[in-house]
Amino acid sequence: MATVQIDKLAGSITLAVWQYTERVSSSIERELDSTSKAVLADIKATSAHRDRTGGYRRGWKRKKETLGGQVKYTIYNKDKPGLVHLLEFGHAKKGGGRVAGRPHVRPVYDAHVPAMETRIEQIIRDGG
Repeated sequence: MATVQIDKLAGSITLAVWQYTERVSSSIERELDSTSKAVLADIKATSAHRDRTGGYRRGWKRKKETLGGQVKYTIYNKDKPGLVHLLEFGHAKKGGGRVAGRPHVRPVYDAHVPAMETRIEQIIRDGG
């Protein structure tokens, strides 16, 4: 344990908080990166593959956004974005009736995000 003079206490506390924040932030960013990669892989694996070109399955992409120290990953379908909602929730047919939805995005989200949140809480408790 280090000894700190009283006139340098504020600086020492500030430095310790800054170091903690940096460790935690970088650990959380790594966790988000690995979870988003896993979610992307699972969505690609569970996506419909009946279209002729296979573009829907191959169209899944991951985008990283950083704003004000916050990191956010968005997983989206670049090639066929309008098809995601129709396949996930179903849609009306041209001649009447409905096509049942085939959830493939929400189940993957529900499988990965709670575990990620638990790991992030653990990172914060452990200090990075």
